[in-house]
Amino acid sequence: MDRSASAVWHGSLKEGKGTISTQSGTLKETQYSFGTRFADGVGTNPEELIAAAHAGCFTMAFSAQLTEAGFTADSIETTAKLTLDMHGVPTITKIHLTMAAKIPNIDKSKFDELAHNAEVGCPVSRVLKAAEITLDASLL
Repeated sequence: MDRSASAVWHGSLKEGKGTISTQSGTLKETQYSFGTRFADGVGTNPEELIAAAHAGCFTMAFSAQLTEAGFTADSIETTAKLTLDMHGVPTITKIHLTMAAKIPNIDKSKFDELAHNAEVGCPVSRVLKAAEITLDASLL
């Protein structure tokens, strides 16, 4: 299975601007720029998109872990906070996942086991393993 996205850029780094589009059409010529990446401009940026992908992937992986173990979540909510270290060459150094889930009839030790399995097993976690990936998981 292949998925694709594209980026178009016009101009210099600081004054230029670009757009990002996805194969699905969910993002279609979505604005990004130096300001949206390193300040508070309107639009998206690569780090925000990586964080969104990681939150979505982890949440689906956790749901899969639950299903395989015979549980069904009422809800799973995940936030991914990505750290871009600007000292020297900009580098993604950390992604912190915060997840809260409501799952009937699961005990805390099984919940923690399945959350950990999802954290290390989701495809986005595996591709981002050069960065420190951490997780706070809460059972509601």
